[in-house]
Order: sequence, then C-alpha cells, then structure tokens
Amino acid sequence: MDAKSLNKISLAGMLVTLGIVYGDIGTSPLYVMNAIINDAGGMRNVTPEYIVGAISLIFWTLMLITTVKYVLIAMRADNNGEGGIFALYALVRNYGKWLVLPALIGGAALLADGTLTPAVTVTSAVEGLKGKDFSFFSFPNSQMLVLLITTGILLALFMVQRFGTGFIGKGFGPIMILWFGFLAIAGVANIHRHPEVIAALLPHHAIALLFSPHNKAGIFILGAVFLATTGAEALYSDMGHVGKRNVYATWPLVLTALTLNYLGQGAWMMDNISNPKFSGTRAVNPLYAMLPSHWQLPAIIIATLAAIIASQALITGSYTLVSEAIGLKFLPRMIVKHPSDVRNQIYIGDINWILCIITLGVVWFFRSSENMEAAYGLAITITMLMTTVLLFEYIEHHISRALAILMSAFFLTIETIFFIASVVKFVHGGYVTFLILLAILAVMYIWYFGNKRRDAYEAESEYVSLKDFIPQLTELANDEDIPLYTTNLVYMTKVKDNYRIKRSAMYSILDKGPKRAQVYWFVTVNETDKPFESNYTVDMLGTKNIVNVQLYLGFRRTQSVSVYLRQVVNNLINQGILPPQTPKYSTMKDRKVGGFRFVIVNEEPADLTTSDIKPADRRLIAARIFLQNITASPVAWYGLEFSNVVEESTPLFINKNHHEYMVQRKIYNAKTKRRPVPKPDLFRHNNKKK
Repeated sequence: MDAKSLNKISLAGMLVTLGIVYGDIGTSPLYVMNAIINDAGGMRNVTPEYIVGAISLIFWTLMLITTVKYVLIAMRADNNGEGGIFALYALVRNYGKWLVLPALIGGAALLADGTLTPAVTVTSAVEGLKGKDFSFFSFPNSQMLVLLITTGILLALFMVQRFGTGFIGKGFGPIMILWFGFLAIAGVANIHRHPEVIAALLPHHAIALLFSPHNKAGIFILGAVFLATTGAEALYSDMGHVGKRNVYATWPLVLTALTLNYLGQGAWMMDNISNPKFSGTRAVNPLYAMLPSHWQLPAIIIATLAAIIASQALITGSYTLVSEAIGLKFLPRMIVKHPSDVRNQIYIGDINWILCIITLGVVWFFRSSENMEAAYGLAITITMLMTTVLLFEYIEHHISRALAILMSAFFLTIETIFFIASVVKFVHGGYVTFLILLAILAVMYIWYFGNKRRDAYEAESEYVSLKDFIPQLTELANDEDIPLYTTNLVYMTKVKDNYRIKRSAMYSILDKGPKRAQVYWFVTVNETDKPFESNYTVDMLGTKNIVNVQLYLGFRRTQSVSVYLRQVVNNLINQGILPPQTPKYSTMKDRKVGGFRFVIVNEEPADLTTSDIKPADRRLIAARIFLQNITASPVAWYGLEFSNVVEESTPLFINKNHHEYMVQRKIYNAKTKRRPVPKPDLFRHNNKKK
C-alpha cells in the first residue's frame, strides 16, 4: 500500500488489513476453547457456569487488552505511522537510558513466542482431519500423519519467503473474509441451542468464575484465556503496513466474528456436557465438533489456509522486528533484502532459516496442539508488560502524567495477573520459549552493551581532528609525483563532534600508501527515530576536496551507501560546489562522476588482557566482536557488493598509550595481508539496478 492509502479508509485497504493484521488473533478459535476444556479436565467436568464464565473472560480480555490498550491507546503512539515495541521505544528512548531494558526484554519475548504461533495454528488446523470419515476418503486417527503434513506446510512456507510473498498476499484478504464469515455463521448457527450463553457478555460472570468452585484451575485458567489475545501485540506491530484507520475500521468486524464464534462454541458445549461421545476424552475441539458433517472438510481447508496466513504474518512480522532491532543497534548486522515491490516487504535469510528450524523443532518436540497450548502465551505476557512500561513514558510526556499513571496501573495489574497465571506453563513446556527468549536476549545484550562498553573504554588518543590534516590531504591531492589512487576515496568511518575521527582512517591514507585522490570522503551513517527518513548533510570543511557527509537513515531503511553517495556527488557537481569529474573513458554518455574506491577499516580482536579493562567488560567486548565476525560483513551491510572496496584491518586496542598503540599496529599490519575486493562488472551492476 502507498502512503496515501495508509492515511484513509478504503475497501482495498480494509481487505489488505484483514489479510495481514489479524492472522494470529483471528485463528485463536482453533485452540482457545480446547485449552479451556483441558483446564477443566475434559468435557465431563465442565458446567454451564464454567462455560459462561470462561467465554466472559475471553470476551472481556479481548475488550480490555486488544480493544482498549492496543487499538484505542497504543496505536495512537505511532512513530510516523509505524507501530510495535521497537517503534515505541524509538519515540521514548530520550526520556531515560533505562528504557532500553524493557525494549530489549519485550522484543526478545515477542520473537520467542512467535516461534510457537506457526506451529500451534497449523497443527491445530490439520488435527481437524484426524479420524474423520468423509464420503470419498477416510483420514486415519494418526498424529504422526498430522505432524508430517504440518511439517510439509511449514517447510514450504519458509522456502517461498526468499521469492517474495506479494503474489500470495493478494489472496490473503478474500481468504480471511471467508474465514471470519465462517466463524460468525458457525457461531450463530449454534447459539440458538442455548441462547443463555449470551449472558457471557456481562462482566460479572468473568469475575465470578475466578472464585467459583466450578473452576478447578482457579486463577490459572487465565493462562488459557490469554491465548485469545496473543495477536494483539502483532496487531500493533503491523499497523505500519496498512495504516491505523483501516485497523479502526476492521477491528469491530473481527471482534464481532470472534465473539459470535466463541458464543457458538459455548452453546455447543452446553448441549454436549453429558454426551458420552465426548465425556471420556480431553481431545475435543468445539470449533470442528459443532459443525455438521458436510461442513467439516471445507472448514478444515479454510482453517488450514487461515493458519498459513497467520504463520506468514508472524514470519514477516519477525523480519520487520529484527530489521528494526538492527537499526536500533540491538542486534548484529544482517542482510535485509526486498524480494518484491510490495511496500515494506523484506526478507532476512538468516532469520528465516533460524525460525524454520525452531518452529519445526517445536512441532516435533510437543507433537500435538494440546501440548503446544500448554506452553503458548507465557513469553507474550512479558512483551505486553514491557509495552505498558514504554506506553507510560509516552503518555506521560505527550499527554498527561495523571493519565499515564492511571493507564499503566490498570494494565500492569491485569497483565501481571495474566503473567502469574501463565507461569504455570513453564513446567508444561513454557521453558522452551523461555530458553529461546534468553538466547535472543543474550545476543541483544551482548551487541548493545558490548558497543557501549567498547565506546566507554576507547581512549581519546584513538581520535584525531580531521581539520588538523586538511593541509596534508590538500597537498597530497595535488601531488602529481604520486600516482592517482582513485578519483573519490571514501572512508566509512564515524566523524564525531569537533571533527574527531578514528586515527586509523588517517593512518590508512597517509602512512599505508599514501593514497592520492581528487576528493576525500568521510561518510557517517546515522540511524534516526523516523522509520523511513533518508536525508544527508555535507560539510566541505572550507575546502574543495575534503567532504564530511552525514547520512541520516531511518531504522527501517536499508543501507545502500554507494547509491546515496552518487546522488550526493551529482548534486554537489550540479550546484558547482565540486568540479565535474568526467572520466576519460566510460560506457556512459555525459557521465560527470568519476570512479569510487571505498575503504573499510575493520577492527579485529587483539590481546585485551593487557588493557586496563574490567574482566566482565573484557568478556562482553570479546563476545560482541565474535558476533560481528559471524554476521554480515561491512561490505554487504553498506550495500557495496558491486563497488570497488578495499578492506584493511587494525587491531582493537583499548585504553593504551599512543606509542604502544602505533608499535603494536605496525607489527599487526606486517603480519596481516588483505587483498582488495576486485572491481565490479559495471554491466552486471547496471542490470541489477534495473
């Protein structure tokens, strides 16, 4: 969808919203009531009071958490139209350094819990086939066959991600309309059996059940109830894809369909409390059981398609979340690709296959949707708590402190109760998602705080003023006794306040060469709080051949520095600030810009034990360097794969005096030999651009 479509309600926008936003929360009827029955110990133990109270808890959870907190409150805290916990953090991070902690914890929990969603939704849908005897075929009562079909569906889904899913996404909306229509009709068709179930819409039934003898699980029933609203956080995150107005327009329709279906399932349960067919088993899915036999196969097909859509939404949502985390420097660099022309659609190969392995591992570890339900939802309660903390800061600074206190106290109380109720899931499999959460959080912690500690220990002697080297660089550019190294020599290095720059960059130009160029470029890439910002500033330092470029890219912008820089050079030449660089030989007519050579100085681990650095910080910095070395290279990260790039290495010395630093550097350079990246094939480069 384009930017204009995001700011208005339209039928097309609503259709896309139904297909993208509600996959997770929309498929909850597949497993929520099943979990409620399991908490009661099976159909033989449920009572009308239990059923009405449970549905009342589900309805008011959807109303308070999804509708009030996320649709009415959180979606107003958008970052230039983008939502989600990281977009929210980007809005409030200047209000306190400690706010990074809820952002890290909440983001890690959301990613961890997302690994269970594709597993539980697809497995729940396919399990509807077990033991069914249709007119033209009979499906055996085999869980192994369910697992194989589920594995095939999920594996195919992960495999097509790299090609882009725009062609699939076009069909998502109509399928989800069919799904929500089915939920509503199936619900209405059963409510008439026991219309008294409608009393569940009154909140006192929900409160009464928590203290009722009919509820053997007590407060822990909320762990099952919470499954109905696990997609609320994803709804907030996906807001940027469709626009908040389209969410406002479609959520009432979705809420109505879900409510009618839960009421219908409850009416069916009341009608079958004493049915011997169901009293002896816990494996009852009211969604399928309440349907006439000739409806069941179409329902299973539609449910499976809806489960695939829900899984697709979680997969692409994970890409978005990781991309934002990379932009905020919460995660190491990973290559982000755009496989199609669909707005905001990205693909991160490393994340795709990590998700695939974990999701399939979950399927085969738990082996049934019942076991997955027992573990599902624990981590997402943590994300919701962290979102509430960040929302408090946003509302306090943008609206009212009193309102912030009132809102946060209310939702922190509710979500803390849900968290306590879900803790019991830890021993029933919740530890799996908790371990995944800890692993993700460890990576985030190492990367973010490893950067912080490295910067804190970095000695001032590592930096020099770029202004002090203007005379030498100007003289070198005009020294015809030295062969021209390149027309534009570009260093990807951060230029700090007062023109402070890493000494290694100047050492590379003057001591390792020297490298003569017509223009010396020092490019700094700054991540900004605005998701899709793309701006730059230029400082010529009073010269014609030394340029300090500050690129300002939003945290959801991919970095293609060579493309941006060519635009900058063209603009400066057109403005007469730089003279034309017309090359003598070129395949392009009227070319004004000369050649580029990018230099990247990589810091590699050295002996940190001799540095004046605390042991804990030493380990943290070493772990951060390890992550840097096993993830995307700077060449790929800056989008320089088809550019002329030279990579040089320098040892990472922290808090050492300059003399020792230079001696160790010369020893290191003598031992290290780096080959420049070969020049690209321009014809291939141009074809790729097209």
